[in-house]
Amino acid sequence: MRTGTSEDVRRDNLTAVLRALMVGGPTSRAELGRLTGRNRSTVASLVSDLVDLGLANENEPISDGKVGRPSHGVALDSSVAAFAVHPEVDALTVAIVGLDARVRRKVRHEFKQIPSMRDVIELGVTVMGAMGAEESGYRICGIGVAVPGLVRTADGLVRNAPHLEWRDEPLGTALAKATGLDVHVANDAQLGALAERDFGAGRGVSHFVYLNGGASGIGGAIIADGQLLGGAHGYAGEWGHTPVSGSATQDTVGIRGTLEAEVTREELLSLLGSDHMDPEAFETALLADRSEAVADAVRRHQTHLATALGTVVNVLNPERIVLGGFLASLLAYDADGLGEAIAPRALGPAMEGVDIVSSQLGSNLLLVGAAHRALEPVVADPAAVPWARAASAASA
Repeated sequence: MRTGTSEDVRRDNLTAVLRALMVGGPTSRAELGRLTGRNRSTVASLVSDLVDLGLANENEPISDGKVGRPSHGVALDSSVAAFAVHPEVDALTVAIVGLDARVRRKVRHEFKQIPSMRDVIELGVTVMGAMGAEESGYRICGIGVAVPGLVRTADGLVRNAPHLEWRDEPLGTALAKATGLDVHVANDAQLGALAERDFGAGRGVSHFVYLNGGASGIGGAIIADGQLLGGAHGYAGEWGHTPVSGSATQDTVGIRGTLEAEVTREELLSLLGSDHMDPEAFETALLADRSEAVADAVRRHQTHLATALGTVVNVLNPERIVLGGFLASLLAYDADGLGEAIAPRALGPAMEGVDIVSSQLGSNLLLVGAAHRALEPVVADPAAVPWARAASAASA
């Protein structure tokens, strides 16, 4: 519990300025004052502290055209970053992502068979080492992992990732032991929703629902009043297991006729004549193929997706629905068709004004979300960055 001490106030002020830079990008001291509600002298002091901590940089004064002295330009230090790790059934993606949400480096390694937790850790450690983060000038604050499954975020235990065939795997503990870094593991779709809230299609939207489709199935998350709605144990938003048909086809957890059972990336890949494609190549190939077979499959997938989205609209009354992964490709293939399929499945008043859009962060979405879960402790307490502690110990 916060005690209201001057140290608490300082921490809150530093966090406010750092978060404004993180979400809004480079700006002036004057604009930071407007965004955070702090006065000019307070902002100047806070920015100075962030510069000393190695989290921000100041540039030449910026003139905003107003009377008075120009205000200094302030930007995040580009060296502050985290590793992002995203395992799926067919590939492992590892990236270095900055505090500014920019993906600095990215490596994708495809698997020939479903990877075990040990496979992911061994390959991930190798890839992170090969990236040479320290030699490249990056200051890594931790590792964020986006897992397609149910995760106990307190300790990074993967309770059930059915596509990966993982149950009760201590991924967070094992990866931390292997790397010596702080590790933060969470459900991939929830991380994607948070990334869209801060940096993408969810900016400025208080109530939206996110659905993500990937090689490991369909997941989702709910942002309500600007906050992630996790449910009693953090598992809310599993739209992939929503029944959408009377089919006997089962999803990976044995539920029949669900969105995940009826709408699959694998079927579309097969129609496109491939069994492996990265997300960018998949969307390019899908949009280019207007054959009858592909068009029929897309229409059928959109109908099932519309059934799930109608439920989303009726139950949650969101302002926006954000689609990521191959679900965004279904939208891009025929946006009007998806909208027309949802209309008869949703209550008219609840559907009014609902936008259905693609993720703005594209294939980097889950990487940004994972990295920023690892970077959140820095934002929450900027003075506690690892190098600040090391410098303090060295000078003692």
